[in-house]
Amino acid sequence: MFYGAMVWDPWLIVSQIVCLQCLYYLTLGMLMSLLVGTRVPRLTLLYLFDFATLTPRTPTGWCAIASFLLAAVAGAGFMLYVIERAKKCLDFAATLYIIHLFISIVYGGWPASVTWWVVNITGLAIMALLGEYLCIRRELKEIPISSRLRASKNFYRSGCLFQFSFRFLLYVEFTNYFFYYLALLLISRVHKIQQVFLH
Repeated sequence: MFYGAMVWDPWLIVSQIVCLQCLYYLTLGMLMSLLVGTRVPRLTLLYLFDFATLTPRTPTGWCAIASFLLAAVAGAGFMLYVIERAKKCLDFAATLYIIHLFISIVYGGWPASVTWWVVNITGLAIMALLGEYLCIRRELKEIPISSRLRASKNFYRSGCLFQFSFRFLLYVEFTNYFFYYLALLLISRVHKIQQVFLH
């Protein structure tokens, strides 16, 4: 991204939100399968969205807590490549966790557990602060003038257009994954409601 004047681009913002959300859930799912999946007979969306699974009373609960916190650390790394601006990290991290709160409310009701709130607020702080730190480190790197001039001469041959189109395709791909997981969440919720009415 170029660091010139900021242009209001809602499609870019929405695609960044969706991409970050998808990367977060993909990482959280992988961490859950590694840490929690070995302890339970069947790993479901319950462990991602139900507040009752985050409990310090069981080893499985501690593994779920560790998965959420490690996913927050990975989310900070994703911000470095998806968001790229330190001043936007808090906004995007808060948006990610607000969306996670809404999905959790739809899936399992209002989070009544203090542990759920502590884990998610800690994850928000980790993701925002570490993401800002990483982005600031990148922004403070020196820009060599000679390579910048060479790059401007060979703009079309250098792969800048390829980098832009690859990033756009990455956003589109993660948007598809986000809606796929959202559909799975809604289908499982409908299935759960159907089971209640049938029994």
